[in-house]
Amino acid sequence: MEKGLKTLTAGAVKWNVIDKVSQQLLYAVTGIVLARLLDQEDFGIIGAVMVFQAFAGLFIDSGFSYALIQRKSPSHLDYSTILWFNVAVASAVYVILFFCAPLIADCFQGDPRLIPVSRVMFLSFILNATAIVQTNRLMKRMDVRMVAASNAIGLIAGAVTGIWLAVAGYGVWAIVWQTLALNFTKSLVLWLTSGWLPLMQFSWSSLRSFFSVGSGMMASSFLNVLFQNIYSFFIGNRAGLMPLGYYTQADKWSKMGISSLSQVLTSSFLPALSEVQDDPQRFARVTSKMNRFTSYLLFPAMGFLFVMATPVFHCLFGDKWDASIPLFQLLLVRGIFTVLTSLYNNYVIALARTRLVVAMEVLRDGAALLFLFAALPFVAMERGGDPVYGIKLLLIGQILASAISWLVMVIKTAPVSGRSVLSFLNDSVPYLCESLVIMAILWVESTMITDCWTLLLCQGVTCLGLYLAVNRLLKSKIQSEVFMALRGKKRL
Repeated sequence: MEKGLKTLTAGAVKWNVIDKVSQQLLYAVTGIVLARLLDQEDFGIIGAVMVFQAFAGLFIDSGFSYALIQRKSPSHLDYSTILWFNVAVASAVYVILFFCAPLIADCFQGDPRLIPVSRVMFLSFILNATAIVQTNRLMKRMDVRMVAASNAIGLIAGAVTGIWLAVAGYGVWAIVWQTLALNFTKSLVLWLTSGWLPLMQFSWSSLRSFFSVGSGMMASSFLNVLFQNIYSFFIGNRAGLMPLGYYTQADKWSKMGISSLSQVLTSSFLPALSEVQDDPQRFARVTSKMNRFTSYLLFPAMGFLFVMATPVFHCLFGDKWDASIPLFQLLLVRGIFTVLTSLYNNYVIALARTRLVVAMEVLRDGAALLFLFAALPFVAMERGGDPVYGIKLLLIGQILASAISWLVMVIKTAPVSGRSVLSFLNDSVPYLCESLVIMAILWVESTMITDCWTLLLCQGVTCLGLYLAVNRLLKSKIQSEVFMALRGKKRL
């Protein structure tokens, strides 16, 4: 049983990594082209619309996707019921927001461009709702190859659409239709290839059976989405669409790594954890390995990007988005705590302790609110020609709030997982220390090399070579198993 579970988990991790890497490569190419062709305010408009899109998407999913994964054997009727529920909610939400579009514009200094953009952009709610269950079924079986294929095909369709419209001079509409083309294509591929069709039935009893986990996760997700998007709202409301454009660009590129890691961990690890939820000893062993695997990837990814931010932005965009660089770096630091908290949430969800997830989310968001209100009067502040000075103050406060909530989460999650707090921390400390030392070396290189392409190449070779070499020298079991799993010779 454990051998089979390891095989499925390794396969899921492998395909999730392939999926996320391919997504980010395609997304990056499109993003680079659009960032060069479009104005800062175009991205500010999309950032404003995305605030409301994130909340609407939360209500459409309703937390039931987590509940479906957590349940060991969902029935055909269960899947069908959730699908019809999601589509119905998505349609209702779209109609409401369609008529509320002028109010959305009023939230961002009355810019009339937001009205037509939001009304078209919000069509993606319905498209996304049709793909949630299809994706969930594949994730539940840890068969993510077709999910990866649908994401890649959708991104290609979106990229072609967005770049063509941007070159043709359609401005912000290039991003709008890129999003719709991506979502439509992804859903279409899943429906054509899955071999699954829903029953023409809806069961209230089935829906109610998911509320205990689904409602708890929805509450947690609501708070999470609220505090991921409330910053965009206040930045756009107080400082205007151009500073919001700088923030949106920094947020987008930082999330390429942060969200990918969180999604890989959730989609790959949660099904495996649900299988061992009744065996405390196995559960403790699995959490230890997941902690180490996450730390092995997380700390170098975020740390090295932090040091390499300037050459990365200069090579990709020139100096057009320089104001986004410090915001990008601060968001990476906050992202470390975001990924770790997401990982610990998986442990709690697998044990159906969603009240603890909600409690921790309330704590984190309570701390975030305190720092947010403290920084709010300064959000629009500029100093020394820096248009994002106030936004930096805002993000520093959010890092402190995230660190506090992470520490409390460790204290609460470790005992639930059958482990001590010290053992939880010991899983991560070696990889953190290695990354900090190598970051110092990368910083020294940045003081000696001025050409951005040369610096980026040198830092890239240095960080990758040193990190792999150090872990090999220290005989890291995680690194050995990662490479052997990628070669198909050993399971994680």
